[in-house]
Amino acid sequence: MPTLATLATPAVLVDRVRLAANIRAMQDECDRHGVELRPHLKTHKLVAVARQQLAAGARGFTCAKLGEAEALLPSGLRSLFVAHSLVDPGLAPRLAALAEQLADLRVAVTSEAQLEGLLRVAAAVGRKLRVMLAVDTGLGREGVRGDPAAVRLAARLARCPQLELCGFYTHEGHFYGVPREQLAAQAAELVDRLCALRDAIDPALAVWPGCSVSAALVARAGAGRVQAVRPGAYVFGDLSLTRTTGIMPAAAVALQVLATVVDKPEPGLALIDAGSKTFSSDRTPDGLSARAADGRDVAVARVNEEHGYLRGGGVDALQVGERVAFTPAHVCTVINLTDTVVVTEGGQPVDTWRVEARGRTQ
Repeated sequence: MPTLATLATPAVLVDRVRLAANIRAMQDECDRHGVELRPHLKTHKLVAVARQQLAAGARGFTCAKLGEAEALLPSGLRSLFVAHSLVDPGLAPRLAALAEQLADLRVAVTSEAQLEGLLRVAAAVGRKLRVMLAVDTGLGREGVRGDPAAVRLAARLARCPQLELCGFYTHEGHFYGVPREQLAAQAAELVDRLCALRDAIDPALAVWPGCSVSAALVARAGAGRVQAVRPGAYVFGDLSLTRTTGIMPAAAVALQVLATVVDKPEPGLALIDAGSKTFSSDRTPDGLSARAADGRDVAVARVNEEHGYLRGGGVDALQVGERVAFTPAHVCTVINLTDTVVVTEGGQPVDTWRVEARGRTQ
C-alpha cells in the first residue's frame, strides 16, 4: 500500500476505527430503545460497510434505486425497503428478481398519483407487493400532505389486491435546518404525529422515520412506538452532521477527502486538485464545499470541475505540493463520485474498497 505522502490525489479516505465506532454507536442506541436499524445504502454504497452493519445488528436496509440493492446483494442483505417512487413497469423484472432473493421486500407509495404507476408495476411483477406509505412531515418532497389524505390513501390501498400496506415512513430531511436546541422536541413531535396517524388507521402497522440528524432522537422518543429508523450518513459523517447540526463530533467523522495544493495564484487563495467532480456541488448553509479536517482555518469556498478554491486565515501558510485532508459538506455525493475508497488505520492506508454501487442511479 502507498503511504498518505505517496497516494495519488484526490483520494477518498475512510478511517476503519471511526467507521466501526459510528456503526456500533447507532446500533447500540437503537438496541437500547428496542428500535430496528435499517440503514440507507445510498450513503456508503459499499458491500464491506453493509456487512459490518449486518454484523452489528442491522435488521435490513433502505435504498433509493434498484441498482444500489442489486450491487450490494453480495453483502448478505435479506430485507430491503425501496424508498422511492416506482412507476415504470419496465422495472418489474428487476423488482421480481430482487423479491426472489430477499426474505422481505417493501416498496413505497408516495401519493395517489404515484399509486397509479405502482399498480402497473405490481401487475407487471405478477406478485403482491408490500408497501410503506410516505407521509410528508415538513420536507415538502414525497409523501401525502395531511392526515386526511393519508387516511384516504390507506383506505384505497386496502382495496388493492396487488398491494399490502405494512406501515408508514417519512424522511425528515428538513431537520438539517432545525436549530440544535430544538431538535429533541421536534423529534418527539414527529414521533407523536406519525404514531397518532398510524393508530388512527391501524395500530398494527409499522412506523419507520429516517434521517441521520434525528435517528437517535427518534429512537429515544419512539421507544415502544416506532419500529425502525433509517439513517444513512451517520456511518461516515460530514459537515452537515458536525458543524451544521452538531449531532456528531468532528473527531467521529470517518471519511475525508485528501487533496494536494497545486497553486497559490495570489495572497489569500490556494488551489487544490479536488473540485466538483470530487466534492459535488453540495455546500453548507454558509456556502462551503469542505473544511480542513485538522481544524485549520482552511475551507473549500468554491469549486470548478477539477479545482477547489481555498480561503481562510490558514491559506497563506500552505505550501504548493502540501496534502490536506478535508471534511466534505455532504458525504453521500462524494461517495457516488469515486470508484474506490482508501481504508486507513492509524493514519496510514491499509486497504482499498471498490464502491460497488457507485453511479447506480437506476
